[in-house]
Amino acid sequence: MTAPIYEDTRDSIFLHFYDRDTTKSLDSRVLQSSHDISSIYTARHSEVYSTFDPNYDGDSTILEDDSPYPEVRAAVANTDDPTMPSSTLRAWTLGVIWAVILPGLNQFFYFRYPSVTIGGLVAQLLIFPLGRLWARLCPDVSVFGVDLNPGPFSIKEHVLVTIMATVGAQSAYATDIIAVQRVFYHQTNSFIYQWMLVMSTQLIGFSIGGIARRFLVAPASMIWPNTLVSCALFNTLHSQNYAGVGQHEGISRERYFTYAFVAAVLWYIFPGYLFEALSVFTWVCWIAPTNVKINQIFGYRSGLGFSVLTFDWNQIAFIGSPLATPWWAEANVMIGFLFFYWFLTPILYGLKYTNVWYTQYLPVSSLMAYDNTGRSYNVTRIITPDASLDLAAYHAYSPLFLPASLVTSYGLSFLSITATVTHAVIHFWHPIRLHFKRSLREQPDVHAQLMSKYPQVPEWYYGCIFVVTFTFACICINVWPSGMTVWALVIALLISLVYIVPIGMIQAITNRQVGLNVLTELIIGFMIPGKPNAMMMYACSCFTPLLITQSDLLSHSFKTYGYITMSQAMQFTADFKLGHYMKIPPRPMFWCQIVATVIAGTVQLGVQSWMFENIPDICDRNQKDNFTCSSTEVFGTASIIWGVVGPKLLFSKGNAYYILAFFFLIGAACPVILWLITRRYPDTILNYLNFPLIFSGLDDIPPATAVNYVPWALFGFLFQYLLRRKHFAYWAKYNYVLSAALDAGTAIGVVLVYFCLQYPQNGSIGFHTVRQWWGNKVYKETMDWQSTPLLRPEPGEVFG
Repeated sequence: MTAPIYEDTRDSIFLHFYDRDTTKSLDSRVLQSSHDISSIYTARHSEVYSTFDPNYDGDSTILEDDSPYPEVRAAVANTDDPTMPSSTLRAWTLGVIWAVILPGLNQFFYFRYPSVTIGGLVAQLLIFPLGRLWARLCPDVSVFGVDLNPGPFSIKEHVLVTIMATVGAQSAYATDIIAVQRVFYHQTNSFIYQWMLVMSTQLIGFSIGGIARRFLVAPASMIWPNTLVSCALFNTLHSQNYAGVGQHEGISRERYFTYAFVAAVLWYIFPGYLFEALSVFTWVCWIAPTNVKINQIFGYRSGLGFSVLTFDWNQIAFIGSPLATPWWAEANVMIGFLFFYWFLTPILYGLKYTNVWYTQYLPVSSLMAYDNTGRSYNVTRIITPDASLDLAAYHAYSPLFLPASLVTSYGLSFLSITATVTHAVIHFWHPIRLHFKRSLREQPDVHAQLMSKYPQVPEWYYGCIFVVTFTFACICINVWPSGMTVWALVIALLISLVYIVPIGMIQAITNRQVGLNVLTELIIGFMIPGKPNAMMMYACSCFTPLLITQSDLLSHSFKTYGYITMSQAMQFTADFKLGHYMKIPPRPMFWCQIVATVIAGTVQLGVQSWMFENIPDICDRNQKDNFTCSSTEVFGTASIIWGVVGPKLLFSKGNAYYILAFFFLIGAACPVILWLITRRYPDTILNYLNFPLIFSGLDDIPPATAVNYVPWALFGFLFQYLLRRKHFAYWAKYNYVLSAALDAGTAIGVVLVYFCLQYPQNGSIGFHTVRQWWGNKVYKETMDWQSTPLLRPEPGEVFG
């Protein structure tokens, strides 16, 4: 038997193991108390912790048989009943049904802005009464030895069904490639190609995530804050009692959730239909709708967003629930936002005498690339008849110009790419090396000890999944005209493999993911030296004539296998952690994720095909129901930058954005400098700074804007700092329940509003009445909504 203690080093936040005969047991080192002290993220070095851990509350008492993190204690039970049924016929039947419904709905809303991801919280709520109904009405009989009604609907069954519903719930990124082929090429490839493409991109990430689980799931410090919301809701619905809730007199969690959920559903009718200006609350722009400077400062669509307010939870939680992310992580994100978007971007835009990169001729914030007349970049003018980049035509027509916010976004991506590497080397190298030598059953916290009783999934299971899906990928890129090659596929997967553990550790601690999209675009941009192949097609009406080439598709395919493989691995790993907290046996977890992913991807392909056939003007910027395909527009701009023009003409020496190349060096240096400072001054507040998080926390811009970040941070400060510090018992009992209620209620409200008021009768309900009143039009009648720049060249003149 072993006992965990912490080694006296600052490069690890993981438990190390020593023989009980040579070290003191944990029993003599913990503080003897049975209640939490109301405090907030002191993260000092305790008797147990000799390393700095930003999520660990140094003033809070540690219970020997529970997690050292108050967030985990507030949401997760520290007990298990191994006899409780989980993998039952009832669970699998409900899981398959929801693996059809939820991915289908999310695929439907994927092309809408603001998009709504209907996640596990909605599934949890609706699955619960269905499971109870099954237990009440289904006869207690067996078919081929399998019980149709194994008794009361258990919490473990509930978790298994929810994981099946959510593991493939988000729109598969590979469907974007298929959408691009359909919209830009007007091609519809065979279903087998589409299916193999989706399966390969989704399940390769699953195999990688499974192999990395020993680093990202078992250690107690990998808390995965977002999963705690689901845990709190599961325990609330099943009336589970567990330690760490805190002693707070008040209504039950069940009643609290019900009130908040109903209120969220009803409230969404206002910002979602009756008074849409509450969602885009650019109140200063309404006062001066024709003042360009005012609109650029206070506007949300193309401005800096100093209006601050929104009354739409859908906007507030667009980048994730502020009630689920630790405050110190939210503060890091906002440090990046305030410096780069509310300080640096206005400087770049507002230097009147230098006019850096001529940004004053463009909107402050936009998704598009522009030419030297201030119009959308017309790529057809720089392509030769044989589909190659014509450098002479490029120089004769116009350099490519990017809005200030997009320049900042790419600069931040360059910073985060190298900052993540050096941060991982400094802080995670030792635990990564340690866990290569250890197995899951050796993890010390109570949850890992309880999970060690179940048979684990052999590593070769994940290896088999990788071989099959890698074969699918090779078939797709060789049989059909994807533009991808096997060697490029291998490089993309290696990028994902190298980054998955450090990025996973950052996400598990901070609830924010570092993206690899720009890194993969940059690499493929240099791999394709500006000579696009044939098969050109013009874009749909959402763009000024935009050329999409075979090399653009290669770029998108490379990004899919490089970036989305890692991102999908994070989704699977988060589900593993949820199963870990809820004590779901690992082998049923494995198979339910595989089956649900296959079903979900197949359903999403069908839904996407139906949408393009039945929704008029889909992907038009002015589509009446906001199916504007903002993600497709972002890809269109990226295809110009990386696929057609290429990074060599933009970021190499002597070109417009060459200075951004130095951001790689700056990003690599920042964690090193911070580490040296904290080594010299170990008790400084700078311990909380996390440069990968500061740089990558703004990855959602674009299409996200200040309306999604500032209110998010304000709510985070209120709940994750003030309320947690001043009223810890209330926070522990209700915080994650409230987050679940607001997320689920808003998602249900969006579905009801769309299918009851916007979709029927071809959208004509209220078109001449409620849809035309001031509150639904005022925010669109501004210079902000029209993306008006500060300067315009005279007719016939150019800038740059």
